[in-house]
Amino acid sequence: MKENVLITGATSGIGYELAKIFAENKYNLIISARNKNMLESIKMDFEKKYGIKVSIFEKDLSQKNNAVELFNEVKSENIQVDILINNAGVGYVGEFLEEDLEKDESIMELNMNSLTILTKLFAKEMVKRRSGKVLNVASTGSYHPGPYTAVYYATKAYVLSFTEALAVELKPYNVKVSALCPGATKTNFSKSAGKEDNPTAMEPSYVAKKAYKGLMKNKTTIIPGLQYKAFVMLPRKLVTPLIGKYQKSLKKN
Repeated sequence: MKENVLITGATSGIGYELAKIFAENKYNLIISARNKNMLESIKMDFEKKYGIKVSIFEKDLSQKNNAVELFNEVKSENIQVDILINNAGVGYVGEFLEEDLEKDESIMELNMNSLTILTKLFAKEMVKRRSGKVLNVASTGSYHPGPYTAVYYATKAYVLSFTEALAVELKPYNVKVSALCPGATKTNFSKSAGKEDNPTAMEPSYVAKKAYKGLMKNKTTIIPGLQYKAFVMLPRKLVTPLIGKYQKSLKKN
């Protein structure tokens, strides 16, 4: 019997590449995103190409209560989630005091609250079955403060801390919890954050392959790329001003 994987933010970037890898490995997919047309296109393509079942749920997880709605809708279709991948995330480059409060609230709702809610609801069922995996997408930004991306970096620090704690709590129940901490990656996230791709950015397909491999090996933290493994080890006092200088140079006027 095929296992089911739920992936949020599955229509582009790392989320799409993860969906593709799981489809290639004959997992059924439950994919969620805001763009219904893209979800339907992926469903049609993947079901034909890989011979799997793809269930789609149009949902904006930056809006309060939508995470609970997603859980309830998946449950109403009697779909068991064997692997949960909280991939959806957003951020911006800009001065904290200049940005709208609503934007910050939206980022926190998506990056932290929805991730936490989905993890709690689906992990409870995994614990009952004594089986399951959760992959939360954090960032190398989880390890250092990020001037001019203050809220985004802070949310990703939360994701890493939350994930590492849960990995210990749920281990006795055979539920494995992992954090993916990618560095700069060529995705739509850069555009939504108001900046160009870093010239050294990794391909999302590479990040997804490393994520899949690490998840299957039950690694608690997965950091693709040797340069980023080294980066997260650097002292915060050294790195934080450099991050601020770099992000400020990218800020759109």
